[in-house]
Amino acid sequence: MKGSKPLKLIFLKPVLIGFSALIFPGLGHLLLKKWLRSAVLAFAILLLFLFGLKMEGKLYILGSDQLIEIVLFIADFCNGIPYILAKYWGFGEGNLENQSFEYGTTYLAVAGLLNLLVAINAYDIAVGRKH
Repeated sequence: MKGSKPLKLIFLKPVLIGFSALIFPGLGHLLLKKWLRSAVLAFAILLLFLFGLKMEGKLYILGSDQLIEIVLFIADFCNGIPYILAKYWGFGEGNLENQSFEYGTTYLAVAGLLNLLVAINAYDIAVGRKH
């Protein structure tokens, strides 16, 4: 067929957009040229993440046998590059003595879960299910 894209390329673009959205908040929508949506989502997710760090919340790592810690790691890891940088620079250790520790930990997890939803939204837009 003339003018049709190979099936591999049609499938690959949405997957790359969804994956890039997981790597950094708002990046998938930026690649889709949804500038305002990208900026708003990136701002909201990064603000939640920074508030969580400021409240001395804990960023979890993989290596526990407790289900809740594994779930929290997955939620935290969905923050992408901000998670990796925060762990590399020594943030997110958590301070149980801080009154806002639990709020901070929750903010960090919610930021990651929100980024996961945003990545799914970017994928849906890329495949044409949403606008």
